Amino acid sequence: MNSLSKTDKTALAALLVGAVLTTAAFLFTFLVTPLVNGAAVEGTFINGVFVENKLLLSQKIFYFHVPVAITSFCALTVAAVYGIRYLMTRNERHDLRSRVGMEVTLVFIIMTMLSGDLWTRFEWGVWWVWEPRLTTYFILMLLVIAYFILRTSIDAPDRKATVAAVFGIIALIDAPICFLVTRLVPTSIHPVVFRTDSGLPLLMLLPFLLALFGMVLIGFAVFRMRLRQASLAERLEALKLQIEEEL
Repeated sequence: MNSLSKTDKTALAALLVGAVLTTAAFLFTFLVTPLVNGAAVEGTFINGVFVENKLLLSQKIFYFHVPVAITSFCALTVAAVYGIRYLMTRNERHDLRSRVGMEVTLVFIIMTMLSGDLWTRFEWGVWWVWEPRLTTYFILMLLVIAYFILRTSIDAPDRKATVAAVFGIIALIDAPICFLVTRLVPTSIHPVVFRTDSGLPLLMLLPFLLALFGMVLIGFAVFRMRLRQASLAERLEALKLQIEEEL
């Protein structure tokens, strides 16, 4: 019980700090950080709509869209690492942690897609474009959804955990592709956020870092809380089976 109590306190502390940081980032972004003017690129046609890509008020979505996307990559990495550990040890606890990691990944992927679609609608005038970054990230979302469909389609616990672990590792391969595709494909029109030649000024860097650390802490807290709930559910199910066998 003491270890569970410490886990709860750690998760709650991370959640609280993460909420404070993201709230501070939100207020700083909309009250202090100036609009970005003159960030126009060569115009292009997207689904028949001429786009100049001027990052003005909607550019502020960037301060939350990117941290949420990075958090989804972190959660996916956690899931894949525990998947590898399961394959090495066949320990069911690692499979549980891998599954919970994928659940958190899906939550943050959905948040990334929603915030990205808002930016796309405001900046490009359309809700969706089959652009390399968007397409590869959409594929990642489909892979994560397929992970859960795969788990429910297999009855044998050992085989389910093994196949899921392998699939989670394969899904992780798409993460660096999502990150690098805008650099590898010249025709990509998605903004390149992390560049060595474009350092952010302090008024832009500070809210971004606050949101980034805040989102990562929130992701960690959600993972720990969900893990504890899933662990208790599995223990309860095991007790039920034991009672049924004794009866």
